Amino acid sequence: MSTRPDLTAADDELWLRCYRKSEAPAARLVCFPHAGGTAPFYRPVPFALAAADRVEVLAVQYPGRQDRRREEPIADLNVLADRVHEVLARRPELPLVLFGHSMGAVVAFEVARRCEAAGRPAARLVVSGRRGPAIGLGPTSGVHLLGDDAIMDEIRRLDGSSSIVLSDPELMAAAMPALRADYRAIETYRSGEAAVVTCPITSLTGDRDPKTSVAEAEDWRAHTTGAFDLQVFPGGHFFLVDEMPRVIGLLDGHLSEAVDAPSPTAGGR
Repeated sequence: MSTRPDLTAADDELWLRCYRKSEAPAARLVCFPHAGGTAPFYRPVPFALAAADRVEVLAVQYPGRQDRRREEPIADLNVLADRVHEVLARRPELPLVLFGHSMGAVVAFEVARRCEAAGRPAARLVVSGRRGPAIGLGPTSGVHLLGDDAIMDEIRRLDGSSSIVLSDPELMAAAMPALRADYRAIETYRSGEAAVVTCPITSLTGDRDPKTSVAEAEDWRAHTTGAFDLQVFPGGHFFLVDEMPRVIGLLDGHLSEAVDAPSPTAGGR
């Protein structure tokens, strides 16, 4: 969980995308995409936040996609979390809110664990569209072993990609290695029931999500020793697309709390 001395500023820009600069941020929001997702999925967030002028919003770009397509995708979720944490640890310390959707929720959770182990705990973890990390994946746990067509069928079932991408064989062929690696990463991940953080956790879910029931979304309660709350929205696995204004409002509230709260490391460093 320690940082690597060979990382450079160029690595930071590869991993963390900032679509709107904040001159003097008082807090940091880091957004983690779903399986097959990319940083631009979160491009609207910094422009919609009421607190945008006070918040540094960063979106994670995993290797193996878009401008990182020549890099090998990372098929181990713990390695992925290690890399993101290494880059985050190089940035000036600010109150930190982590937000992840689907696979990104678990990556954010593991990054939160690493931040805490390094003495820089997150102010809050917001997880979306994902069952608690100790719950097994059930009958769909072998998607990464299926053929390309079956993986595309799974994406269609979740409505997780635009019809233009799904109907373009060249685009799908380019995206498939990263998508398969992401599915392997999340499907082979195991946290154990004892994996916890001390920061508060907010769990978001759609009431018709085929991947996560409301009860499974509430299982995140067992993974924090701090406060927990569950927010249920109308919609399926990608409810946050249609419910983004409400999700943004929720994030604004948590970011304001993070700015106003005393630093957990104050007086201890």
